[in-house]
Amino acid sequence: MPNEDEVYHELQQHLDSQAIAFPAAQSGAEIRLLKQLFTPDEARLAMHLSYKPRSVKQIYDTVKDSGKSLKAIDNMLEKMMRNGLIELHEREGTRYFSNLPLIVGIYERQVKSITPELHKYFEAYMYDLNFLQPFIDTGLPQMRTIPVEKSIHFDRHVTTYDHLTAIVTETNGPFAIHECICRKTAGLKGNPCKKTSRIETCMSLDNWARIAIRTGAGREISKTEALEIIRQNEADGLVLQPSNTQKVEYICSCCGCCCGMLGLQKMLPRPVDYWSTTYYATINSENCNACGLCEERCQVNALKSDESLGVYSINLDRCIGCGNCVASCTTGAISLVSKEKAKVPPLDLEHLYDTILAKRKGNPA
Repeated sequence: MPNEDEVYHELQQHLDSQAIAFPAAQSGAEIRLLKQLFTPDEARLAMHLSYKPRSVKQIYDTVKDSGKSLKAIDNMLEKMMRNGLIELHEREGTRYFSNLPLIVGIYERQVKSITPELHKYFEAYMYDLNFLQPFIDTGLPQMRTIPVEKSIHFDRHVTTYDHLTAIVTETNGPFAIHECICRKTAGLKGNPCKKTSRIETCMSLDNWARIAIRTGAGREISKTEALEIIRQNEADGLVLQPSNTQKVEYICSCCGCCCGMLGLQKMLPRPVDYWSTTYYATINSENCNACGLCEERCQVNALKSDESLGVYSINLDRCIGCGNCVASCTTGAISLVSKEKAKVPPLDLEHLYDTILAKRKGNPA
């Protein structure tokens, strides 16, 4: 096997050892994708990173036998970060870097450079069964669904992490708005979104926003603008999916026609088993007039008309509690019910990855 191919196989194995799996595909699609993203030197350097942040000095100490200077390693890491391949963390004046998962991470950060050809490489790997099974079966999803605010009654206790306005208002910032890569690639293939004409719908906060602004992957917006965009996303019927953490780093606003996550949801026989959500919808059949607005609004095919009874019913195997059906119901027949065993999200992404990795290793923690 050529040395260059060996480097990419080693990188695949390294990435697969991280929290979010990066398994080998029977077709070799993962190697072709890695070659598109990383140069051989970058692939070698990426193997000295972890999902846990390491300082430039710590990384250099593991690669100094390569003959490259500390400055050269720092420059390589900066370039890889700007190309959306690794993450930067800055703490008290010290720079740290970490590996990014393919999703959510590397793929989304290609939004400014994505081409039909590059997307072809991503798609060939992401829809490989070897990738899909471990990706969905993490035990703790990377994202969670939170309801649109018109669907929740705030006369009862609603935790901050299920209240999007609170998430935004309690975050110091910065905030960045991005093009949605799912909508963008759908457009590249000639399939524009059926739910909104806007491409700038996905948002990052805090460190992810700082990186987006620094690299040009997103543009900085104010807290007021962030809230306005979220309200418009809700009005368009998009599904709100932030990082499954108390300290939110990103908020995706997804549609059933373009979004890879919701597209995957539709492929599963019982997707709710793989979703993180606090609510599910219920219908009072006495108030339902079978107008069909809820079915039209639902992004995950969870609503079905019972023509014999003249009402709609909800498939709880598919409902992810986004609340779009509640907000669209003109008779008030639909409401959200809180699950009895709602889970508190991990504190931040590092804690999320810790939990996912522990479950991969067979630890139920």
